[in-house]
Amino acid sequence: MTSRALTVGFDLDMTLIDSRPGIHACYQALSARTGTFIDADLAITRLGPPLVDELVNWFPAERIDAMVGLYREMYPTIAVPATTALPGAREAIEAVRAAGGRAIVVTAKHEPLAKLHLDHLGIEPDAVIGDLWAEGKAQALIEHGAAVYVGDHTGDVRGARTADVYSVAVATGPCAADELRAAGADAVLADLTEFPAWLTTYEARPARA
Repeated sequence: MTSRALTVGFDLDMTLIDSRPGIHACYQALSARTGTFIDADLAITRLGPPLVDELVNWFPAERIDAMVGLYREMYPTIAVPATTALPGAREAIEAVRAAGGRAIVVTAKHEPLAKLHLDHLGIEPDAVIGDLWAEGKAQALIEHGAAVYVGDHTGDVRGARTADVYSVAVATGPCAADELRAAGADAVLADLTEFPAWLTTYEARPARA
């Protein structure tokens, strides 16, 4: 395969990591600090888009910048320790390396916080690019020569499509398998435990036109 075909991008939240407990706790802490009601149970059902997209549901526009800052200040001590790796996450990264490739993480999460999660869990991609969402992820995928992008959200599928790379979706996040297929995913897996076997079949097929 070409070097392009050997670079695989992964989303972070609900693709590699289950950040729901940590984000839930962080929203509860933000609510307590500000005296503003936040339905944390609801918020964690729609992970994927940037933090601002959720905060606008609970705070007026003039407070959003301050709330982003406060949330990120609390996040390392509250959310990072409560987050776990999803099944197959480490093995998926290892499968890319075993194929002679590079594994990168491209996420909407603030890049320093994304790196904290990965360091805490001992997951070591070749590069981490944060603060990119949906179609915006194409920028990093193209710059790093990715051939595949793996994510759990229809926004991830759109990012892969914009970059013209192969879209692999995992049904571990807020979007059901049928929704991911309808969005244009080339392959839909139940979770990352299926990824190493899928990668073997991908390597065996001719390069995508």
